[in-house]
Amino acid sequence: MKTIRYLLDENVDPLFRTQLLRHAPEMIVWRIGDPTTPPRGTPDPDILEWCRANSFILVTNNRKSMPQHLQAHLAAGQHVPGIFALSPNMSVSEIIEELILIWSAADIEAYQDQLLYLPLI
Repeated sequence: MKTIRYLLDENVDPLFRTQLLRHAPEMIVWRIGDPTTPPRGTPDPDILEWCRANSFILVTNNRKSMPQHLQAHLAAGQHVPGIFALSPNMSVSEIIEELILIWSAADIEAYQDQLLYLPLI
């Protein structure tokens, strides 16, 4: 079983990483622009490739173009560990709770090649 690791899109508020790590310090949560991640401004298709190569689930606010990027990525024969799109209707605490629940209860393979919209339930 592979543990879920999150990569936060550059447009996701840094508060999410702070809060996730406050509640689960053992969680791996990186952000676009961190030293070992793609730099800020990296095109979405390249971010998907980085997530595939490094086994990170992408957490994004991009509900508009990400479905097309994922479709093109999959059509090219590539895979991605998963993408979680945040809901603008959820509070920060609701999103944090959901991401922690997913992280604690699931294997990364459960979300492969999927774009899922929070809340899952």
